[in-house]
Amino acid sequence: SRTRNLPEICRRADVIVAAAGSPRMVKGDWIKPGAAVMDVGVTEVDGKLVGDVDFEAAQGIAGIITPSRRGIGPMTITMLLRNTLTAARIASGSINP
Repeated sequence: SRTRNLPEICRRADVIVAAAGSPRMVKGDWIKPGAAVMDVGVTEVDGKLVGDVDFEAAQGIAGIITPSRRGIGPMTITMLLRNTLTAARIASGSINP
């Protein structure tokens, strides 16, 4: 991320959505106690998939946290399929935009 002062901004946030593609970029001390943290990033490091959030460090601080694996991914796939189906229906003329 190119955001200046990112740790300070995160410390004030009630919700953090990490999707930078930088493994374990969001540290535990960046997280406001009780914040909701959604880890969307997935990167392979040493043969393992890790997220943009240091999950172990964040787990005891965040009020709720989604893991990078089996977290946001299923919803992303569901919405992509839904939008693809909607686009196909619009293209075929069976529904109006």
